[in-house]
Amino acid sequence: MYPNELPIFYSNRTPLKHNHPNSNAPPLLGKVYLVGAGPGDPGLLTLRAVQCLQKADLVLTDQLVHPRILKYARPEAEIVYIFHPSQNSKTDIKHASCVYRQTSEVVSKMIEEAQKGRVIVRLKGGTPEIFGRLAQELAALRKAGVPYEIVPGITAGLAAGAYTEIPLTHSESSSAVALLTGHQKAEKQGLPLDYEALGQFPGTLVVYMGVATCAEWSAALIRGGMSPQTPAAIVQRGTWPVQKTIYCPLGNLPETIAQHQIEPPAVILVGPAVQFGPEQNWFEARPLFGQRILLTRPEDQSVEIVDQLGELGADVLVQPAIRIADPPDWRPVDEALDRLDGYDWLVFSSANGVRYFLSRLFHRRGDVRRLGRVKLAAIGPGTAAQLEQYHLRADLIPPEYRAESLAESLTPQTAGKRILLVRASRGREVLAEQLRSGGALVEQVAAYSSTDLSEPDPEIAQALRSGQIHWITVTSSSIARSLVKMFGPALQKAKLASISPITSETLRQLGYPPAVEARQYTLPGLVDTIVEAVRSGNA
Repeated sequence: MYPNELPIFYSNRTPLKHNHPNSNAPPLLGKVYLVGAGPGDPGLLTLRAVQCLQKADLVLTDQLVHPRILKYARPEAEIVYIFHPSQNSKTDIKHASCVYRQTSEVVSKMIEEAQKGRVIVRLKGGTPEIFGRLAQELAALRKAGVPYEIVPGITAGLAAGAYTEIPLTHSESSSAVALLTGHQKAEKQGLPLDYEALGQFPGTLVVYMGVATCAEWSAALIRGGMSPQTPAAIVQRGTWPVQKTIYCPLGNLPETIAQHQIEPPAVILVGPAVQFGPEQNWFEARPLFGQRILLTRPEDQSVEIVDQLGELGADVLVQPAIRIADPPDWRPVDEALDRLDGYDWLVFSSANGVRYFLSRLFHRRGDVRRLGRVKLAAIGPGTAAQLEQYHLRADLIPPEYRAESLAESLTPQTAGKRILLVRASRGREVLAEQLRSGGALVEQVAAYSSTDLSEPDPEIAQALRSGQIHWITVTSSSIARSLVKMFGPALQKAKLASISPITSETLRQLGYPPAVEARQYTLPGLVDTIVEAVRSGNA
């Protein structure tokens, strides 16, 4: 979904032993990592942050942390969301075991769990040392004798400059940068800083948490001598797929915020260097920026297309419509594996078939030498690419990536030959029927099961009903049927993007014709079709 996506690193965790100053404390302690998650874009996460997440037993995460960052945590890690009292969040917390609101609660939880020998990652938006309540948490950890490490991240203000092309420093107009807060504790009276003195600052001011108090601090800057015409930029949800950048003079900030209904999180950049920011920046100029796309393949099979769409600027959601799993009975597959030498062709109608069939082969202590004499056919480049993951090359890929074309390409070569067709537990029979009619001896085996998911994520369902999803990808007929069961008429609120004529025909029969159909029946082809439709404005 985002540029510069990080690789996964795995590490084994063992509890750390430390000499504790309190002789009554247990000798075995865990460790707390205070980790900056960056401003939003998961691609901005540091390598050290990924390493910490992958050995955490418990992750305490702020609500502004992008959900995809949590994918780096181990599956068995406990995820707990933190909401400060001032935050009015709609963040999905269905995976959270509990919710904390006060810093004292968070600190108590960290200390308690570390004393049990657990590794804790305290995941903070931006970087811990910039408006991250770091001092309070460190003081408590030191007092309790809990080992800790601070892992810095990219702070929102600096990221906003990069993602809007606004140079925070400039050789001719700005030789300094100041990071300020427009927020203060409820019991404190007046503005948190001497903004009138800051009116003489010789550079760029980056104001965090300053939307609600903008009228007060902008007026104070002007009273301090800063011109009302000083360039300013409001960057709402910087580095997220819904980033919004609005320019205006300093004196017009309150009216502009009200007019555009700007809500936190946002940073406001003020100073002469802001004038060098372009009207359209590289981040917001990407072809799918502003488009929210729902992917419906199983989540573990969506990583590549999520990244591709993210590079193009889309906001990507994943709601699997089907579940892929082991077949209910491995015996037919095992019997086919025992007879591998008797087949002339091994035909794969999906990448899932390749993965499950060959994984079973290896599970039974076989290897690719068992395929020495058999020829391999793949229904398309995605399936062929999956074969290459096992150092196998397809002998045949049809010109069109569908069953009819595969049958047409195979038939001249398979008359009188024995074919093993590896497929899902359900699907069309056209490939087997056409090969048999051409004289082939066809045996079919279901290497994996495909079942519908009946209940969608409630927040995704609500987003679809309210028209907040622009596109839904439909990559098979079984996914099409499952989507109709899952969402019903709400599907009409979005544009359906079909991967092939077969899938399109299924959608039409169900009463939900697609807005676009891929010319190349592949995931990259489907992405290209969506990009073309958005650019042309035809869909």
